[in-house]
Amino acid sequence: MDLFCKITYSYILHARSEHKVATKKKIKDDYKNSIKKYQPKPRYFINCLKAFLVGGAICCVGQGIQNFYMTVFHFSEKDVGNPTVATLILISALLTGFGLYDKLGQFAGAGSAVPVTGFANSMTSAAMEYKSEGIVLGIATNMFKLAGSVIVFGAVSAYIVGIIRYFFRLTIS
Repeated sequence: MDLFCKITYSYILHARSEHKVATKKKIKDDYKNSIKKYQPKPRYFINCLKAFLVGGAICCVGQGIQNFYMTVFHFSEKDVGNPTVATLILISALLTGFGLYDKLGQFAGAGSAVPVTGFANSMTSAAMEYKSEGIVLGIATNMFKLAGSVIVFGAVSAYIVGIIRYFFRLTIS
């Protein structure tokens, strides 16, 4: 009889806990459904258009800088890429420091985050946020928190593409 009571008691406790979980889930679902009518509808087309235009404008500025370096400093097409990217990073860091790149990011979304300027913005904003903690413990340790994943995934994807290209060349030859 004692075993029967223990099994029955554990079954009742288990049923109660399942009922509590189901009740909490129902409350969450009801809340989500009740606030849907008050949330603004996402404007996908407008957001994509803004991202496209701002990202394209950043690329046009980059192309203008590249043409400037080729014309004024007589860089070759092969050598002009590095100073162009460095200039875009400098401009992005300055705009982040003045608080203008954040406004551009709020307007454009991914259009300002995808180019190299978005990467520079993430690094500069992290450095600015932690500058009060000092150079080593603040800036140096926290600057790559957000940008570190970009560096890692970029290096890993470049490695994978390199291996695929190597094997592709082996099969063709």
